[in-house]
Amino acid sequence: YLSERQWGTVREDYSANGDAWNYISHDAARSRAFRWGEDGIAGFSDHGQRLCLSLVLWNGRDPILKERFFGLTNPEGNHGEDVKEVYYYLDATPTHSYLKMLYKYPQREFPYGWLVSENRRRGRNREEFELLDTGVFDDDRYFDVFVEYAKASPDDLLMQITVCNRGPDEVLLHVLPQVWFRNTWSWSEPGDKPQLRAVEGHVEIADSALGRYALSAEGSPAWLFCDNESNAPRLWNQPARSGAFYKDAFHECLVGKHPEAVNPAQVGTKAAAHYALTIAGHGEATVRLRLAAQPPVTPGTPFEDFERILGQRRREADAFYAELQDQMGDPDARSVQRQAFAGMIWSKQFYHYDVERWLDGDPAQPPPAPERLQGRNWEWRHLNNADILSMPDTWEYPWFAAWDLAFHCISLALIDAEFAKNQLVLLNRVWYLHPNGQLPAYEWNFSDVNPPVQAWAAWRVFQIDRKQRGDAGDLDFLERVFHKQLLNFTWWVNRKDPSGLNIFQGGFLGLDNIGIFNRSQALPTGGFINQADGTAWMAMYCLNLLRISLELAQRDPVFEDMATKFFEHFLFIAKAMTNISNSGVGLWDEEDSFYYDVLILPDGRKLPMRLRSMVGLIPLFAVETLEPELLARFPAFNRRLEWVLKNRPDLAQLVSRWFEPGQGERRLLSLLRGHRMKCLLRRLLDETEFLSDYGVRALSRIYKENPYELHLDGCKIAVHYLPGESDSAMFGGNSNWRGPIWFPVNYLIIESLQKFHHYYGDEFKIECPTGSGHFMTINEVADELTRRLTHIFLRDENGRRPVFGNYEKMQTDPHFRDYIWFHEYFHGDNGRGVGASHQTGWTGLAAKLFQPRRPCKAIEEGAP
Repeated sequence: YLSERQWGTVREDYSANGDAWNYISHDAARSRAFRWGEDGIAGFSDHGQRLCLSLVLWNGRDPILKERFFGLTNPEGNHGEDVKEVYYYLDATPTHSYLKMLYKYPQREFPYGWLVSENRRRGRNREEFELLDTGVFDDDRYFDVFVEYAKASPDDLLMQITVCNRGPDEVLLHVLPQVWFRNTWSWSEPGDKPQLRAVEGHVEIADSALGRYALSAEGSPAWLFCDNESNAPRLWNQPARSGAFYKDAFHECLVGKHPEAVNPAQVGTKAAAHYALTIAGHGEATVRLRLAAQPPVTPGTPFEDFERILGQRRREADAFYAELQDQMGDPDARSVQRQAFAGMIWSKQFYHYDVERWLDGDPAQPPPAPERLQGRNWEWRHLNNADILSMPDTWEYPWFAAWDLAFHCISLALIDAEFAKNQLVLLNRVWYLHPNGQLPAYEWNFSDVNPPVQAWAAWRVFQIDRKQRGDAGDLDFLERVFHKQLLNFTWWVNRKDPSGLNIFQGGFLGLDNIGIFNRSQALPTGGFINQADGTAWMAMYCLNLLRISLELAQRDPVFEDMATKFFEHFLFIAKAMTNISNSGVGLWDEEDSFYYDVLILPDGRKLPMRLRSMVGLIPLFAVETLEPELLARFPAFNRRLEWVLKNRPDLAQLVSRWFEPGQGERRLLSLLRGHRMKCLLRRLLDETEFLSDYGVRALSRIYKENPYELHLDGCKIAVHYLPGESDSAMFGGNSNWRGPIWFPVNYLIIESLQKFHHYYGDEFKIECPTGSGHFMTINEVADELTRRLTHIFLRDENGRRPVFGNYEKMQTDPHFRDYIWFHEYFHGDNGRGVGASHQTGWTGLAAKLFQPRRPCKAIEEGAP
């Protein structure tokens, strides 16, 4: 439950100006006690993160003990923050009974300074300079460090570290597995302080909350002890306290050659077992530890049954995934999917943030600067959490994000539906949801607005869970989420439709720099934007809540009225998108056959911004079919539906009907009926525009040679197609929606096409790719998009994986080529991974796409 980076987060930032990246730097992190959480390599902790276990390494050459992964801060990177290490999450079971990861540690001095200076020098128009580019892995002079955890029981944890010397020469490596308590005692009045102490060759662990544990280490390592407390002399030039042994003592002892830095009494709140391993060329060494509640769970020595338990947990993990993947014939696809799941499980983190305490400060610490009281997140004083959350990744995004988490739950539901449901319920709890109904977006600014996809995720997780359970499904979960989503829906209607015209202005909506303007800030032109994507997200939200209402109404008829409410609200939004307030101007452009944002200028002029981007494809997501047998169960809802169709012809034309003899009429609710859907799909499936060999691009490729230009009041604003890294500093410069492939929206496109196919059937065909002369059913198009997306990670006919780009070592080296990174997004033209390298969060949707679709009721209703 540890992140790979706690420094540089908003929670740990107590500066007056909100400069989190510089308040605690990577260099300061080894010396400063964290307030809200801990980090560490291959970290493991209890669910309250009181006691932590992780890996520490030193190759004898580095200037820094390797306790946490290094990366560039947002100002340092030429494309924003970025971890500069090579590591992989290889395996995990949902219960954490077995976990495995790999870290590749260079034997040469780690090039910290070079990574910073070269990325600064390159600028935004070049790719990032990565660790592989420095040559530190040349001649295979590095260590593969495998870390495995296995549980003998919930309170008995085995840790095995296997170090493989990939180089030709004998090399010394210092391995220091460390255990420590999160600092909970420096912030308030003194209370019970936990303690670690050496007793007869092991570490005795005592904590008033956790009880008593023991950490045993095989062999005879040297035990080092200190306290998890800030090194005030180093950080703030304060006088050293007599008898103080600071957090960075292990670094000072080994790297700084100051053995007096560690506590000779061998007591404290942080301890490490120091192994100095001399490993032969191409040889390996193993370190084993066991952390168990006292008295010992097993009699005798701690390592008698170690190999048996570890082997058993490995076999159980294999059996678990063998059953899940029993219809997957490709061993490469099975391996990639298993690593995707592993990354998602490893990315579950303890998240602790009491905003009120953070704003006001702690009793035992100096008060924060007064500017903070009106700074970041000041409106979120109610937010107070200490929970296990699914995070986007462990380094670049070690904090929850509302719409990211919704996508995580889709893949997580395949292996742990209870956890997925818990996550969706948790985000709607009173200590997250604002009293006004807004969901917190993400740590850097809870008040930003993410697309409202939680209701969609709840419905999909409910369907997946129902299939696994084989019963009516967890209706209590569905109802619990529904009630809170009503509050959030009302917030959207009251706050993001200021004109009351059913046209929404949500801001950037997670799409960062996709548009002409930063939609989260006041426009330089004045006025506001009527957003095609914001409005489409709300139409989708209506349909999600409509479908949930009908499901709940089967148990409680009260919900039938709610279904009617969302049915009509959807129709009002659909009409507004075509004709805003009967003005003759809508968001659909018939000439271009595309949806566009419309800029409303202060003088009342309405200017469609004819930029073909993902913004105009999102209306595809608002689609739902209503089956005749479902409608037959709800006569009141059905009567209202028929009344609208009869008495409101302007709205009736928005509902498609398909009569099946012996079945009745199936209804299609969608922003796109047959003609518009075909027009939009022609654009989407055009390889000169959106369709790439690797999925659907976020911006049309036509803007590569012919940038889009907006001329307004003598000013020209241009937007270029950028298939990879961004050339803009907008949103930190670490995100780009102007061309690359993003998994979450691609996944929603696929799911929407499957729903359209359920309505139209095999007779409705579309040319794919556009201009090819090859026609497919809509379902076959969805399958083709799935194939292109999953192809990013799989070996092609030449044995190369597009995700690795031109890194020859990753493509061909047997110790690299089968370990996968799940990037934040992917190059629009060649599929190369871009952005955060370990974003198994929403890119973990790949695990769902690899999973074969099996016939069931949920699938028949258009669910992928």
